Amino acid sequence: MGDVPRPRDAGAFDEQQEASRAAFEAIFSQSSMGFFLTDAQPKLIRVNERFAHVYGKPPEDYRGLTPHDFLPRVEADRLAGALRHVLDTGDPVVDMHVVGTSSVAPGRRRWAISLYRLHGVAGEPVGVAGLATDVTTRQRAEREAAHTRRDLALLNEAGARIGNSLDLETTARQLLDVAVPHFCDLAAVDLYRALLTGDEDPVGVTDGSGEVRRVAGASAVSGGPGTLGGEGAVPVGAVHRYPFNSPAASALRTAQVQVVGALEGGEPEGGERVELGGVVHSTLVVPMVARDTVLGLVQFSRAKGSEPFGERDTALAAELAARAAVCIDNARLYRREHERALLLQRSLLPPGNPEAAGLDIACRYLPGNTAAEVGGDWFDVIELPGHRTALVVGDVMGRGLRAAVAMGELRMAVRTLALLDMEPVEILSQLDEIARGLSDPSRGRPRRTKERDGSDLAEVYLATCVYAVYDPVTRRCTIANAGHLPPVLVQPGDPALMLDVPSGMPLGVGGEPFEEVEIELPDGALLALYTDGLVESRRHPLDVGLEAFRDALSGAAQPLEDVCDHVLTSLDTHHGEDDVALLMARVHGLPAESVGDWTLPPEGQSVAKARDLARGRLEEWGLEELVDTSELLVSELVTNALRHGEGDIRLRLLLDRTLVCEVWDSGLVQPRRRRARDTDEGGRGLQLVSLLSESWGSRRTPHGKTVWFELALPGNDSPGPDLTEALLSVF
Repeated sequence: MGDVPRPRDAGAFDEQQEASRAAFEAIFSQSSMGFFLTDAQPKLIRVNERFAHVYGKPPEDYRGLTPHDFLPRVEADRLAGALRHVLDTGDPVVDMHVVGTSSVAPGRRRWAISLYRLHGVAGEPVGVAGLATDVTTRQRAEREAAHTRRDLALLNEAGARIGNSLDLETTARQLLDVAVPHFCDLAAVDLYRALLTGDEDPVGVTDGSGEVRRVAGASAVSGGPGTLGGEGAVPVGAVHRYPFNSPAASALRTAQVQVVGALEGGEPEGGERVELGGVVHSTLVVPMVARDTVLGLVQFSRAKGSEPFGERDTALAAELAARAAVCIDNARLYRREHERALLLQRSLLPPGNPEAAGLDIACRYLPGNTAAEVGGDWFDVIELPGHRTALVVGDVMGRGLRAAVAMGELRMAVRTLALLDMEPVEILSQLDEIARGLSDPSRGRPRRTKERDGSDLAEVYLATCVYAVYDPVTRRCTIANAGHLPPVLVQPGDPALMLDVPSGMPLGVGGEPFEEVEIELPDGALLALYTDGLVESRRHPLDVGLEAFRDALSGAAQPLEDVCDHVLTSLDTHHGEDDVALLMARVHGLPAESVGDWTLPPEGQSVAKARDLARGRLEEWGLEELVDTSELLVSELVTNALRHGEGDIRLRLLLDRTLVCEVWDSGLVQPRRRRARDTDEGGRGLQLVSLLSESWGSRRTPHGKTVWFELALPGNDSPGPDLTEALLSVF
């Protein structure tokens, strides 16, 4: 028999097989990736040169090995499980990361392995083909990029969140909100106590041993440590001191970051490693430096289970602390200036519990919070002649120290003008001129509306003011308003109402006259003056606040101090957006038996008649000790009215906390005290009045003038003047 002929395509098939085998061998031997083949056990049956080079053995030495022969146990178990999974299911495993070591490269290496099942001629599984790629460098680059992205994200968040408040504690908390838990597990901020209190010569700041105060703390774990080297946690607000040789004191002293615990990858440079107990294994102690001044420090700590701090973390911590330090220093400087301005503002307010004849007075002043600048709100209670009282509430527009100074200048001007006993509209007109002068000190020259810093002086010195004068004898109140919110009146049994007082223009505008109204106040009526901070807020419109104020006052029959507290509680004045000034007065006029009022004809017998009337009324009041002095002074004032005045003479005695005597006439010439010479026969009357009385003065009236003197009642601590000595002193 001859040879059996081969199929026509058998040769082509052999050629394809040969070509495939050649291609596989070329890829297997020349590829930069590690190739390996296993049998169904699975054990290695072949590896390429790249794979063999990792462990420094020839390729033939790997035959029969398993993953446990060249990988750590945990990683070998993972790879062996993956091989068995591929053999059993036929599903490939792609990009599985395995960690191990290599004899030809230092450190831990990471490989990405992909596994595929091999099949025999009949399609049965015969092994696994694997490809291994060293991704250590790529993984490190990705990790470095991730750290960079994290650092930039932290810095961006720090720039957005830190420093948007001028409150020091808030700024410190904002730093910790950024750092915990994204950068560390625990953190705390300590600042020098001396710098916070504004001491001019702080002790221990340069050597790091000074007292510090814990202003903020944050923790993402429980059981965090306290101060380094100390026992127990330091609570927020506590004052403590670091030992001189501690890392914290060293950071404060040298202004250099101190590493407590090992850096990632080695020991810290420049010092002995300090072990930490508890849950912390690594801490960065970072000084907070602003304007070449060490303000304090911030501690960043990582708990066990987190990776230790690296050099990149140290640089990031220093940058975070530096940014926060500038903001904290700004907050510290602002707080110091704010406290000084607030001290100035409060010093310009009247003392607590002011007193007035015929009035019960209660007042409240609430400054804005520390995040707001000091304002120009003020109130005042001024005693006027004749037991009258001036009630004043004002508000300088604008904020800051200059507004507080302007408020002080206007308040002193009000007091000066009030003591001249001018009418309310006249006082507001004079205040308007004063405010315009404050806005433009160069009156008469070209007006300067801007200073070098661009601030508008005219805006700073615009002000509103309401000025009311109450007379307890007539029970009438005269009110004038300069652009201020109207007073609120509560009469017994009636709801609160806003008084219809012409608002007028604010002080400093100029050119517009002011108007005044006069109302009669029954006993028990309540008059409330206030600033806009009480009723105006971003949370609601002004009308809503005014309505709530009237509701809080309606039916207010309780003691006046309780009424004030009720109003402040009802209106939720703790928002701190603006200063709040509230002045309340409850009327109880002088009773008729405390007033003596007589009209005398302009004749010589009126002097004796005035003495008799004064003596009789003082004896009725039980003031015999004041009779002689009062008779002498009444005689002098009535005599002057006869000599220098015009028309009928009116004598009035008023008894309240002091005794006041007033002599009225129709003359317009004001009395003037002068020193009489030894040869003069007269001119000593007003000298006697000045020597024997507590105070005296004169004021204009719509139909003439009034001359008055005031005597302290018996029983006061200060003894009255001696009548004999006073008479001898005028000669």
